[in-house]
Amino acid sequence: MPDLLITGPDDGPTLMLAHGAGAAMDSRWMDDMAARLSARGIRVVRFEFAYMAARRSGSRPPVPRADRVLGEYRVAWEQAGRPALIGGKSYGGRVASMVADSLRPDGLRGLVCLGYPFHPPGRPEQLRTAHLEHLATPALICQGERDPMGTTADVAGYALAPTITISWAPDGDHDLRPRKASGHTPAENLDAAAAAVAAFARRHPSGPFPLLPPPSI
Repeated sequence: MPDLLITGPDDGPTLMLAHGAGAAMDSRWMDDMAARLSARGIRVVRFEFAYMAARRSGSRPPVPRADRVLGEYRVAWEQAGRPALIGGKSYGGRVASMVADSLRPDGLRGLVCLGYPFHPPGRPEQLRTAHLEHLATPALICQGERDPMGTTADVAGYALAPTITISWAPDGDHDLRPRKASGHTPAENLDAAAAAVAAFARRHPSGPFPLLPPPSI
């Protein structure tokens, strides 16, 4: 069973977050975002995929394909008490998006992706959006405007489900950080993302969830 790292009030809306491909659940970025969400009343539950947990002992297993760790995400969700909201940073958010609809009958109400990897850097033709075209779970994606894995111009051309809302970080990169010359600061962008996530969480509290009919394909 994965270890869980919990930040925030016990009585707040719970959001389970998985880490990105190359940084652990307690990386500086994840700690920072968890603190900002906690300050807004969100209870954040973090966990690590097995490959990342193994790296703590000195081994260097490669990052698995996202579809090979779906079961790990489901196990962590069960262990965390089936929180109403799931998501993650980059790779972790992509995995969460791939399991979200299957968890809706058991109480999942929303999905949060922090920097979604719509495609690998420099390879915009290799889209990771097929399942997002018919996503039934309400979703919030916090994305940097110049994210090399999906800029505003890139995403404008995608056929995404109407359940997906995108909150754009001005001039943000994959970590939502803007350039100094932009007139924006990293703190401003992270605060705005945390505020958007907190508002989303309160729009999708736990409780009965009306299931939508399957999409016609």
